Amino acid sequence: MSWYSHWRHAFKLDPDKEISDEALDAVCLSGTDAIIVGGSSGVTFENTVDLLSRIRRYEVDCALEVSTLEGAVPGFDGYFVPLVLNTDRAEWILGRQLEGLKEYGTFVPWEETAAQGYLILNEEATAAKLTGANTLLDADDVVAHVRMADRLMRLPVIYIEYSGMFGDMELLRSARQAVVGARLFYGGGIDGPDKARLAAQHAHTVVVGNIVYADLAAALSTVEAVLNA
Repeated sequence: MSWYSHWRHAFKLDPDKEISDEALDAVCLSGTDAIIVGGSSGVTFENTVDLLSRIRRYEVDCALEVSTLEGAVPGFDGYFVPLVLNTDRAEWILGRQLEGLKEYGTFVPWEETAAQGYLILNEEATAAKLTGANTLLDADDVVAHVRMADRLMRLPVIYIEYSGMFGDMELLRSARQAVVGARLFYGGGIDGPDKARLAAQHAHTVVVGNIVYADLAAALSTVEAVLNA
């Protein structure tokens, strides 16, 4: 059993976005299983430390998605290291990760660190543009990527990411059917309980992000939807 294996629902908070104390209180006391801290741009040591210190007032699990060396901050319950599976730019598969290990490898808490194999499937997403992700994948492509990540690479987490839009649930279903050992995360476009419930039918863990900043009540409603799905 891994430290994140019981998560069904998680909120993802961006250190580069403002969230009030009242909103953060509601998110952390919502019944969600975890808070994941991470973002595609603007992540610094300072804003990550600030967000962590505010979340630490609560008992909810808190993990960091390490996307930049500047944002590598100690004190989290766990750490995810993303690898982008659907890009041909080596820097996003092993380049940035090797840089991080050369700099901080001695200090990595390996028992609380897990690799995340990302499939980024929204071409308009900042992460897709940044990494050069090939988002035009059909079901066969997705299954092949999942099998490579799950069975060949033995990655513990596979993350289907549609950041900014709600994804193709048939592709998500295909991914779930192909997974044997990894935990399947889904994130993207969940703006209320209905979409959260749909994603929870196939993903082990449903991650809710942007709607926290646009409609807090809608974001909070996703917790019960996922946990009761």
